[in-house]
Amino acid sequence: MALIIVNLFCYGLVIYFGKYVIENGSGLREINEFGKWVFMLFCLLLASLYGSFRIVTWIREGKI
Repeated sequence: MALIIVNLFCYGLVIYFGKYVIENGSGLREINEFGKWVFMLFCLLLASLYGSFRIVTWIREGKI
């Protein structure tokens, strides 16, 4: 059950970081940090999706 809460927190971070990158995109481009932030956002999204996949797999197997 704790993993579900952590996964929801990760999705919250994806939304928060995505909002930050969208709102500050021009400033991040000026200091050449935009690519790093988009990469971090993409990695966080992949980690969240992988966590969701694992949780669904465990539920189907009856482990949770």
